[in-house]
Order: sequence, then C-alpha cells, then structure tokens
Amino acid sequence: MNTQELARKIRIDAVHMTSRGGSSHVGAILSMADIVAVLYGSVMNIDPADPRKADRDRFLLSKGHAGAGVYAALAEVGFFPVENLRTHYQDGSKLSGHVSHKGIPGVEFSTGSLGHGLPVGTGMAYSAKLRGAGHRVFVLLGDGECDEGSNWESILFAAHHQLDNLVAIVDFNKIQSLASVSETLALEPFADKWRSFGWHVEEVDGHDHAKLRERLETSAPGKPTCVLAHTTKGKGVSFMEDSVLWHYRSPQGEELAAALQELKEVA
Repeated sequence: MNTQELARKIRIDAVHMTSRGGSSHVGAILSMADIVAVLYGSVMNIDPADPRKADRDRFLLSKGHAGAGVYAALAEVGFFPVENLRTHYQDGSKLSGHVSHKGIPGVEFSTGSLGHGLPVGTGMAYSAKLRGAGHRVFVLLGDGECDEGSNWESILFAAHHQLDNLVAIVDFNKIQSLASVSETLALEPFADKWRSFGWHVEEVDGHDHAKLRERLETSAPGKPTCVLAHTTKGKGVSFMEDSVLWHYRSPQGEELAAALQELKEVA
C-alpha cells in the first residue's frame, strides 16, 4: 500500500486500540502517524519475513508511550497479523501500552522512560560505524521529551563521532503531557540548538509524505541528521487536534464513532 493509506490505517488501528484497552496517548500517536508510515512504507530497509536480518535499518520509538502506532505499522506491513492488534493493552497481551520488544518482531528496543531512545540509538549507530556496517538508525522523539538531559549528552556524542548513519526525528507537535511545550520548558531556538551541537538539521511539514521521504532518505556526510517534523497533535480527528486533553484520554462511545467517521473507516 502507499504511505498515505498506511498512515490512515495506522490512525484507525490506533483509535480502536486505545479505545478497546482504555489506554492513553492517542493524540501523540496521531501526530506521528505520517512519519511512521513513511519510514515503514518507503524509507527503511526492512523485511517482515526476516525481522532480524543483519543489514536492516533500525528504528527506535523514544516516545514509547505512543507504541500503539508502531505496533499498527508493523502489523499493517506484515510483521505479524493485524488481528493481534485487538489484544493491545489487554491482560496477558504482548502488546503493552508502552512499546516493548519482548516477543514482538520488528521492535528493536523497549521504551517508556523518556530520554532513553536517542542514547541507545546513538550507541547502535556508533557500533555500526565501528563495524563498518551500512545500515542506518532512526530514532523518533517527542518534543517534550527533549527536556531530558540524556538526549543532549547523546547529541554531543553523536556529533563528536560523526555518526552520519543516525537520524533523530522530532515529532514537533508543540504539546506535551499537561500543557504546551512553550509553557512547560521552552525549546526555541530549537533548530539552532541542534546545529550548534554539530548536527545537520532539516525542518519539514511532518504530514507531507513527499517532503518527509526526501528529508529522511538523505544524509549529510560526517554529521548526524535531525529532522524537526512540525506536526499537529491529534492529526486527522478534528476534535482531537491541538488539544492537550487527548494525551491522557481514550475515545469511547460517540467520540469513537466520530473519530472513525473522520478517518473514513470502511466497515
């Protein structure tokens, strides 16, 4: 399927998953759906038939609370049956609320505590460089997560070691857990900060698939890349868009029906 259709399916799956299990973070999943769809549907070298192949690209979701979006992408591209998504956040399910690699083909690393994904991804990229391996490492972070100091240690380390096989993507939706990013801890001038640490920085509309693909497929020799993807929290469901409410709420009843109608689910 094309990446636009993959993104739509990820959004529909995620709305169902968060509703069925009563879990949170649907707004954070919807904001990153286009990024994840472009990565899994077009950019990354992956093989659902051989999830552990040596030359695969690695993807880490550092904002692990949005794990339902990655589970949905993996299922929709064939890593495991789509029917398994129905067990998300259920007792005994392998599909935990925060993304887990345990028993899930295609997940490289379990995340949940913010600020861990980029350090691990940096280590993966450094290891690949030392071994002369040709794969790339992609790490998707939340913008609020960039409050964590561990990220900035990794940003220094990656630039020092010229890890041009590392791509950090920031889901820059401007809202974190309880308020806007600017109210909580201002990040601006955000792009300049990454550049001052020695990174190549690209800013892009995080819902424009062609522009995302272009930015994610290219790299700068000798420098790690940061893609600041400007997104909308809750993208695709009008009453969830730009609302902090949907960080810790799941759609039920009429809200579920309305969300699915907007996403044009075909019965």
